[in-house]
Amino acid sequence: MAPRTQRAAGATSGGFTLVEILVVIVIIGIVTIGALLSMSFIGPDRELHTEGDRIADLMNYAQEQGELQTREMGLYCTDHSYRFLVFDARRNLWVPIDDDDALRTRTLPDSIKLQLVVEGRDVVLASLADEQKKKSSAPSTVQPHVMIFSNGDLTSFKLTLGRDGTEQTVTVLPDHRGKIKVQIPKEHVT
Repeated sequence: MAPRTQRAAGATSGGFTLVEILVVIVIIGIVTIGALLSMSFIGPDRELHTEGDRIADLMNYAQEQGELQTREMGLYCTDHSYRFLVFDARRNLWVPIDDDDALRTRTLPDSIKLQLVVEGRDVVLASLADEQKKKSSAPSTVQPHVMIFSNGDLTSFKLTLGRDGTEQTVTVLPDHRGKIKVQIPKEHVT
């Protein structure tokens, strides 16, 4: 009788049960899905699209305000920020807009970078750090990269927002009527 007891004990400790294997597979699946979603491999980059929509909305707003107030306005960009300027005819220079909080200086998240093309030419944008050094050393005259004229016309431009380390981009540009819109590359649309 002793030999049967040993054989029965040895048979039960020989491997994993089906339930244990299924639990491990489910855990691996949940971790994989979580990692993919957090790294934005699945679907569009929502933060990038939100920033693109914000810039387009603010530019349309600035365009409307310029027409209503018959003021020349402009957009000035660094690689991680942008701000709206207005032309002060009395002092004959471009100044930041202080009387409208919607058009204040905006800084993008560190991982989002701007690239600007104006009238078919790439613009070399200053880094945000370089811009802050300029401000602290001496006030300089800033010229906008994109003009927003008081009659509603715009400089031809293409502003691309991209996330470091990914291929995803969002482009802000005027349509044929001069309205600012957001363009998402077809390969990123789900």
